[in-house]
Amino acid sequence: MSIGKELPQILQQRLFFSGRKFNFEVNRLRLPNGAEGDWECVRHPGGALAVPVTTDGKLVLVRQYRFAVCRRIWEFPAGTVEPNEDPKQTIQREIEEETGYRATSWQKLGQFILAPGYSDEIIYAFLALGLEKLEVPPRQDEDEDIEVVLMTPEELEKAILEGEPVDAKSISSFFLAKPFLTRTVGS
Repeated sequence: MSIGKELPQILQQRLFFSGRKFNFEVNRLRLPNGAEGDWECVRHPGGALAVPVTTDGKLVLVRQYRFAVCRRIWEFPAGTVEPNEDPKQTIQREIEEETGYRATSWQKLGQFILAPGYSDEIIYAFLALGLEKLEVPPRQDEDEDIEVVLMTPEELEKAILEGEPVDAKSISSFFLAKPFLTRTVGS
C-alpha cells in the first residue's frame, strides 16, 4: 500500500545550506493538521545499497570508518544516487569501488525511507548475486576507509542481535534479503 504525499505549507524559508552530498534546510511550516512550527530537514538525493552474496552463501560487507559516530561500523556497500542516475547504476558502481566485486545478477529488494524524522532520504536495496572478484578494482574515494568483510547470514544476524555496530540501512536490507538467502546458495 502506498500512501500519497501531503505537502506542508511553507510559511517562511529560514535557512538553507547546500552541501557536497545533501542539503539542509530550516523552514517555518504549517503541517496538514494545522500545526505550525520550525522544522529542520536534510534533503538527500537517495542512496542505493547491495546485499552481495558469494556463490558459497557468504555476505560481503564493508567495515567502514564513519566520522559522525567516531567508529568503524559494518555496512553493506552503498552510495549516493548521482543526478540523472538510476539507483541500480549507482550500486553497480559502488559495489565495485567498495568491495572489488562485480555482480552478474541483480534483484530489487525494495525501497525504504531511512530517517523520516529529519530526512527525506530513500534507500533502494538490491540483492547482488553471481559475484566475480575484479582483477583490478576501481580506486576507492579518497575519504573512504574501508575493509571488506565476509560473513555468513547467521554471523551477521548474531552481530545485529548482540548490538554490534551495524547501520540501520544494512539491518533493514538484510531482513529484506533474508527470504532469498537460502535459495541463492550454490546458484
